[in-house]
Amino acid sequence: MIKKKKKNNIIDFPSKLSIVEKEIEAIIFAAAEPLDISTIESKISKKSDVEKILQKLQNEYKDRGINLVCISNKWSFRTSAKLSSLMIQEKTVEKKLSKAAIETLSIIVYHQPVTRAEIEEIRGVAFGTNTIEILMELDWVKPGGRKDVPGKPIQYVTTDNFLSHFNLQKLSDLPTVDELGAAGLIDSANIDNAIFGTGKFYKEKQEEKKEDIYSNIDEMLSSTLDKDEQK
Repeated sequence: MIKKKKKNNIIDFPSKLSIVEKEIEAIIFAAAEPLDISTIESKISKKSDVEKILQKLQNEYKDRGINLVCISNKWSFRTSAKLSSLMIQEKTVEKKLSKAAIETLSIIVYHQPVTRAEIEEIRGVAFGTNTIEILMELDWVKPGGRKDVPGKPIQYVTTDNFLSHFNLQKLSDLPTVDELGAAGLIDSANIDNAIFGTGKFYKEKQEEKKEDIYSNIDEMLSSTLDKDEQK
């Protein structure tokens, strides 16, 4: 006679966890924000290989509705990306980022560290003084030191919160402009694809300027030679 396994409605959480592993699981679950390894180490009852335990827990949760993720070396529990559609809440957005703010953020994201003057050079137009400030209030952008040139202008870079907000583990995971448009994060029809370069765009703009200068010199020399021949 074959015995059938009895079904029940009990959720099977990760099994065979040590006391320290359970502590780490609980600490991350209860935390209001992602935690780095040193913070976790300061809260557990005894010294352990926290990184190894985190990797074990991450593997335990990889096929569940809740995943343990690491973003910019900080750990937190997140709803599985496969189930994100269940968590969408429809609401009216009263104010969107301006086109200038979106372009400025895009330039900082893909050209960082970058100064205000460099941002204006890439955009081809000056922007209001509050554009970067808005991005800083959102905690997506922050000062990233000063450039070693005359005047020591401030350079701007993205924050860990930017990565967390867009569910990125590292900057190399950044999507293309078409992927952002398909996700509904930007109106790709009104965005210049050129600002989504990888640092190459700014360099090319500089090279174009040099070519223009040489072109002017060639014209001037040709004009001078023509005048000499006419004498």
